[in-house]
Amino acid sequence: MARWPDPAPADAEAVARLLSREPEGPYAVVVRRADTGMPAVIACWPFMGGATPMPTLFWLLDPILAREVSVVESAGAVRQARSAVDAQELAEAHQRYRALRDSLVPRSHTGARPSGGIGGTRQGVKCLHAHMAWHLVGAGDPVIAWAGQTYPGAFSLSGLQVGPFPPGLESLQPLSSRAGAR
Repeated sequence: MARWPDPAPADAEAVARLLSREPEGPYAVVVRRADTGMPAVIACWPFMGGATPMPTLFWLLDPILAREVSVVESAGAVRQARSAVDAQELAEAHQRYRALRDSLVPRSHTGARPSGGIGGTRQGVKCLHAHMAWHLVGAGDPVIAWAGQTYPGAFSLSGLQVGPFPPGLESLQPLSSRAGAR
């Protein structure tokens, strides 16, 4: 699969400002704030600068959600989630993430490859920001589902526009478009 096209100049400027640096590899904006059009989540190509593996497929940029996730993390949610979230559901979420990211790696690639699941984690929970980004693209992440129940009202999830997805990620389905979604 060929890498994704360069982002629009306004997106490139906004993403660099939100990261406080230039991105290290190709990316696509996959979630935006509906009212402003500001990028909220980017999909990262599996390699930075050519050959360096990038394990994080989805990166949370939205400053409101990032702050809210940080507050929940500081309350001990990562430690709590490790024992509260069903281990099989979490392992399946890591596997889906890994499989989707790995599907973007060209078959002809022979060098180092990205590894791990959500945010590069092989198992368990490391970073709620990575789980939130995965959840927002439609993955239905079990850690964020648990956090939403454990910390009701902690996350400002309304007003987000999901998609379009770049080539290779079209199989993702926004949570709001799924049957029975609220």
